Amino acid sequence: MNHRQFDAHLQFERYGDFQLTDAIRPGPGLPVIPREGFRQAIYRDVRHRLRIPVIAASVSRERLFEVFLALLQPMGEMVDVILETSHRTAPGKHRDLRRTQIDKPVLTSYCCEYEDLLTNDGCTGIAVMSSSEPMEVQFDEHKLLMVYARDLKPFRQILKRHGVPRDDDMKLISEGEHLHGSEPHHYGLFRELCYRLGVGRLSSVVNE
Repeated sequence: MNHRQFDAHLQFERYGDFQLTDAIRPGPGLPVIPREGFRQAIYRDVRHRLRIPVIAASVSRERLFEVFLALLQPMGEMVDVILETSHRTAPGKHRDLRRTQIDKPVLTSYCCEYEDLLTNDGCTGIAVMSSSEPMEVQFDEHKLLMVYARDLKPFRQILKRHGVPRDDDMKLISEGEHLHGSEPHHYGLFRELCYRLGVGRLSSVVNE
């Protein structure tokens, strides 16, 4: 693939009815063709001997942010939040910034204010955790929606109401070669959002 073909590949954002955000593109050769759907599985943490049900969802751009907000509904009114960034980090690493005990309506308001950042920056992700129950919703750097909870039924119902079909055999864009996209102004917006949320101490972690 020459430079002209590669540039054309990066500009290609629609695959059938599925539209990507500006944050992510499949690698050349389309190792995974993006499409809409969700799958359910069990996350196994061997070290801590945990088995946690998980949903992974891929949603088209025009409804992605709306579905993310809808998935926060079962979380309760008080939540914890982690902002994740790979801006200005070493390859293979990201930074997590934590804020505990924030009213969900306040968090939702900030998310709406920074919708473009959360949707289109391939170096920004957010995780929201219930303060009262073990459940978590992630809107990650690949613009996939991940849900961890003992009872996934409320989240499955939300996805189905938004027309996202279940397919436990689907492949995610993160599982093949892929490219992250970001614009220069996104880093400034990320810092603004950190300030608005009053996130806590910065910690470097390995980006899996």
